[in-house]
Amino acid sequence: MPYISVTALSHPGLRREHNEDSLVVGPWTLCGTVTENPQTMAFPLGRPLVVAVADGIGGQPAGEVASSLVVRRLALFGPALDGEEAVRDALGMCNHAVYAAADRAPELSTMGTTVAGVVILEQELLVFNVGDSRVIEVGPAGDGDGDAPGARTPTDDTLHQLSVDDSPPLPRGRRTTSIVTQALGGAPTFSAIKPHVSTSPLAPGTRMLVCSDGLTDPVLDDEIDGILRAHDGGRAVFELWKAAMAAGGPDNVTIALVTVTG
Repeated sequence: MPYISVTALSHPGLRREHNEDSLVVGPWTLCGTVTENPQTMAFPLGRPLVVAVADGIGGQPAGEVASSLVVRRLALFGPALDGEEAVRDALGMCNHAVYAAADRAPELSTMGTTVAGVVILEQELLVFNVGDSRVIEVGPAGDGDGDAPGARTPTDDTLHQLSVDDSPPLPRGRRTTSIVTQALGGAPTFSAIKPHVSTSPLAPGTRMLVCSDGLTDPVLDDEIDGILRAHDGGRAVFELWKAAMAAGGPDNVTIALVTVTG
């Protein structure tokens, strides 16, 4: 029977006092929590399954409130996310909810969050994002440590970013930026969003990495690629987290590795 495996981890990093990232996997949410050990869940392929990471905007109040609000609503909306229009509508409602919560409590004013994720349907994959959290399609793991079959040659192209970064153009010599051009909430008055949403056919063996920029900012693509070539499942997620910590752990890091089997 075809199924979807999701292995995830969320950690505040080495320089932040608390975790402002949140995660949704189907009906389950993880908000502002430390999980140094990857957790794996399996779901039958069929009904829509949403997997998404929300990264509360740092330097503004209550990023963890905004991110948790968004993932909890996506968990509720999840079974109805059967197409691009439904995903756009859900993200629009999340945006309204963040602003409404901020309006009710002055201490939450200007709170905001990015979000990126996938909805896995029986035959299609929906990819969505607002902000700079990422969805990356990755190839199958090789046989470097016996985690999974199917060795690939060093020339195989592994990482394909499916999300669209909402970031301004980078200055020469800069690889990353903390600036985003749109988010859910994040402004003193309401601002509408234009979510990036795309649809593609779903193939057995598809692997996707859904993550906050706490991974992709400090860890180079080549290192992420090497880890995902060598490992799968919990070992892959653990090694990605270790790489972010070895690079200084400058930000909260949340990682979900999604695999479609069968």
